[in-house]
Amino acid sequence: MEDISVAAAPNTSYFTPAQVPPAGTALEPQPNGNIIPQLFQPLQIRGLRLQNRILLSPMVTQSAAQDGKVTPYHRLVEYVHSQNQKVGIQLNHTGRKGSTVALWLRAHAISTKVVGGWPDELLAPSAIPYAPGDPVPAELDESGIERIRRAWANAAARAVKAGVDTIEIHGVHGYLLHQFCSPVTNKRTDKYGGSFENRIRLAIEVVDAVRKVMPEDMPLFYRVSATDWLEEVVPDEPSWCSEDTVKLAEVLADHGVDVYDVSSAGIEPRQKIVLTEPAYQSRFAVAVKEKMGDKLLVASVGGIKDGHIAQGVLQKGIDLILVGRQFLREHQTVWAFAEQLGIAVKLPNQVDWVFAGRGSQGNKGAKERLGFEVLLHVVALVGNNIFGQAYQDIGGKRPEYLYPEVVILTPQ
Repeated sequence: MEDISVAAAPNTSYFTPAQVPPAGTALEPQPNGNIIPQLFQPLQIRGLRLQNRILLSPMVTQSAAQDGKVTPYHRLVEYVHSQNQKVGIQLNHTGRKGSTVALWLRAHAISTKVVGGWPDELLAPSAIPYAPGDPVPAELDESGIERIRRAWANAAARAVKAGVDTIEIHGVHGYLLHQFCSPVTNKRTDKYGGSFENRIRLAIEVVDAVRKVMPEDMPLFYRVSATDWLEEVVPDEPSWCSEDTVKLAEVLADHGVDVYDVSSAGIEPRQKIVLTEPAYQSRFAVAVKEKMGDKLLVASVGGIKDGHIAQGVLQKGIDLILVGRQFLREHQTVWAFAEQLGIAVKLPNQVDWVFAGRGSQGNKGAKERLGFEVLLHVVALVGNNIFGQAYQDIGGKRPEYLYPEVVILTPQ
């Protein structure tokens, strides 16, 4: 009688079966002889290897505590790694858009001191509220900017200690770094305002501070708003546009950013978003990629609802995609994308045999199944704007912490 045992996942404090190769890996060769499309081809980013080009985007769930401690992230990271998957964290500062209630309570409402808000402690590049009637933020002085820069570095160091595989800096959707970059919200006259070079100064300083505390082999993502969507609304007023996004990409690539995650919007309520096509923001990502070539990996997000759209985005030259709402709608999104493209991918072992047959491993019996079940849907730790608005403000209520927004998971 043969001794057969289940291999355990390495470096895990509890037993769970090892997943080798990781779920979501395209089978080679494909059972039907199909060529593996780029969407399911692996990607190496410094020391991080992704088995496909689909990432779960940071999203709002507004379900986190406000203590900023490392321990909870250790537990989450350990679980993700036990499944042979990768996990990242996005770091953000709300700026003038902080102290708001959960989005399921009200579309835009200020969280008062009575319920734990900090409306009198909002910070921004200039004393301009987000919307009429909102609290007027205090204009940051240089000591406040330095404190925030340190907080970002400290948060990144805690994330590294927690064991994440990558870090993304949130410079998008009308939050603090976006507020500094956009002339709509930055009316300063010092070295952090005025010219394009001055307005992007804090973004560069934050990137440098974060990169300094990260291991050399850990990739750094930067999420950017490609446009304020105000060109049609106020054509005579300066605003952040696609050309600025391309220029910023050139600078950040020289400061250690590996992936430029291109989204858009969020700077103020007058915006007019034009939904012209599926993956409507991909044209902004393409503009960056055409300029940067192999010097910078570029990601696209928004409106990517099926595998054909996702593959079409990559065929425009984009390197990887991030998917948000589609994962909320269908947790088996990677499975669905694979099926739509006629591709067989590895399932978790506990699920694989159900579709491939008892005793089957690897490619055996794979003809009858084309995907896998997502066993873990990562919840947001704290969120804001499109992702929610519940996390803490640096320099406000708890200046020693920069709270992570959400976890980014390479889908299983």
